[in-house]
Amino acid sequence: MSRTILYDGLNLSLKKGTGVATYTRGLMSTARSLGYETGVVHGITGNVPRDPILREVVLFDDASNRTPSAMFTTKRWLRRRIAAPFGIKPVPIPLNGTVIMKSLQSQFGDSDLVYASNDLFQLARHHFKRYGNSLPMKFEAQPDLLHCTYPMPVAAKRALNVYTIHDLVPLRLPYLTEDDKRYHYKMLRSLVRRADHIVTVSETSRADIIKVLGVDETKITNTYQAVHVPETLRNKTEDIVADEIAGIFHLDWKGYFLFFGAFEPKKNISRLIEAYLSSKTTKPLIIVGAPGWKGAETQLLIDDDRFRFYLQSEDRILPQRQIQRFDFVSYPLLISLIRGARAVLFPSLYEGFGLPVLESMQLGTPVLSSTEGSIPEIAGQAALLVDPYNTEDMRKAIVSLDQDDDLCSSYSKAGPRQAARFSPERYEQKVSAFYDTLFNG
Repeated sequence: MSRTILYDGLNLSLKKGTGVATYTRGLMSTARSLGYETGVVHGITGNVPRDPILREVVLFDDASNRTPSAMFTTKRWLRRRIAAPFGIKPVPIPLNGTVIMKSLQSQFGDSDLVYASNDLFQLARHHFKRYGNSLPMKFEAQPDLLHCTYPMPVAAKRALNVYTIHDLVPLRLPYLTEDDKRYHYKMLRSLVRRADHIVTVSETSRADIIKVLGVDETKITNTYQAVHVPETLRNKTEDIVADEIAGIFHLDWKGYFLFFGAFEPKKNISRLIEAYLSSKTTKPLIIVGAPGWKGAETQLLIDDDRFRFYLQSEDRILPQRQIQRFDFVSYPLLISLIRGARAVLFPSLYEGFGLPVLESMQLGTPVLSSTEGSIPEIAGQAALLVDPYNTEDMRKAIVSLDQDDDLCSSYSKAGPRQAARFSPERYEQKVSAFYDTLFNG
């Protein structure tokens, strides 16, 4: 009889995706390939309906723009004040094919079981603040393990409870995030004390967690992450990719620089823009990322009218922005943008893993990145690494990538070799060994 592992659906429900969502989908897929039965626990707005068909509909309903009624808001406030002192019982949601999943499969992934509870993750936060421990959850079908892919104060009764902590950015660089630091620190200390095990994604993060949170070295495992771009996207011909980026974005093959990721202070975008502009390159900088905390400040710099150039198109001269930002592009288009870029610029101040760096290297695109956090551990010698606090070093590196074809060629060849060290096959071996040890001692 196969064992059952439940995962949290916190990041899977976000439409624009996150690195944690990619991690969750990859981990679930790996567990399924290893023969485990997998499930997801979601939090939804409003009460979970009794009707099974409506349950499925409500789970996938996009209620992001809906304003709750006054009565519902009052009930939610009272529920949070009480914060379920005795825990909750998430409701199973049978997926009977009522909802057409073709456009959602890549977002939600595959799972054998689906559960949901009203305001689960918000309720867990309030429960911890009120009672100082994780919100207990009891399931209709008893799981063997709850694996939270992001640290949150929930726990499954009579099961093993494991938590992935990707990094300690809110504690190591508290001035770069908007988290409630007092809550975050207390919650993490509680999780690592009560957890059956902690998982992380780099040796850098593992060392941080041991030092800052006092975790026993035997109680934390680094599995790294896998990088895998589907072959259908990797094998598109250069001509097809060039046509896509020209037709959709009006960009030339290898004629632009690219940043993609969260639009937030940790990503160091303001220094990147300063270094890029001072490099005097004629290649535009394309930024793909949804606005996050303090993103408006950087957007003001991007919108400055000084940073324009003029493009000759047939008989017209069209004004173009030297720096262009897109909130969101589909995954296939993002892969085309990465492949068509002269280089990906990702000078983050700190990363627990650095998936954008590895994705770009797998696709053979040169990468400029950071000497901080886990990036040197992940990128090795296959990327051009600079001090992310030194704008002049960054400027020189951009100039080199802009002008030196041989340099770009060398990184294009080295990148895929380094990325192969983080293949799905190697990741599966690490996850298999971890779960085997956890279940079998």
